[in-house]
Amino acid sequence: MSRAQRLLALIQILRRHRFAVTGANLAGELGISLRTLYRDIATLQEQGANIEGEPGIGYVLRPGFMLPPLMFSEEEIEALVLGARWVADRGDERLGVAARSAVSKIAAVLPNDLRDMLDASALLVGPGQAIPTGAADLPELRLAIRTERKVTIHYRDLKETETKRTVWPFALGYFDHVRVLVAWCELRQGFRHFRTDRISAFTVEEQRYPRHRQSLLKAWREMEGIPAQSANTTDRI
Repeated sequence: MSRAQRLLALIQILRRHRFAVTGANLAGELGISLRTLYRDIATLQEQGANIEGEPGIGYVLRPGFMLPPLMFSEEEIEALVLGARWVADRGDERLGVAARSAVSKIAAVLPNDLRDMLDASALLVGPGQAIPTGAADLPELRLAIRTERKVTIHYRDLKETETKRTVWPFALGYFDHVRVLVAWCELRQGFRHFRTDRISAFTVEEQRYPRHRQSLLKAWREMEGIPAQSANTTDRI
């Protein structure tokens, strides 16, 4: 087991335990000496893991997100960089900032040779036209999706007829030329797709919708005949 794999295994072991685990138990499970374990604990703490405890008492991983040392293949790194560059170029401003930040965090925990590959990736995103969004505030829509809040929208169809609808948003599709909100529409009593550039106004309501987002997503995929790992609805919108 490489050191990177061992550090990752140590994080996973700590995540399984709600209470402090002795260094001896951790070292035994990993098949390493206590001295090596103490070094590994210190390394993870330096990299941002919220591990509390001390020798002779035990260790516990407090809630919080961190990236342990990661190992990727060359193609996996290229895929990550290309995806992040696409989001930075074609997503909204806040998603772009988040994509760049995520790549920086991944780079911080990669071995030096892989980090050099990430920085030198030659896969580029070609120039594209600006994507209209209308009055939709995409970060606010994403928050409504995460918190399962109802949204009231004023929507213009292809004939420029405007309707006011209350919807249950559960997905947001990013395509090359348009962004699409997928939601349950209370007016139509069914799933509907709303282009964000045709939303002239919207309000996120305090009221949560009565179903879980994942349940809605599953039902929509089944209705559309979309496999669980796919979200390609280009031909349906």
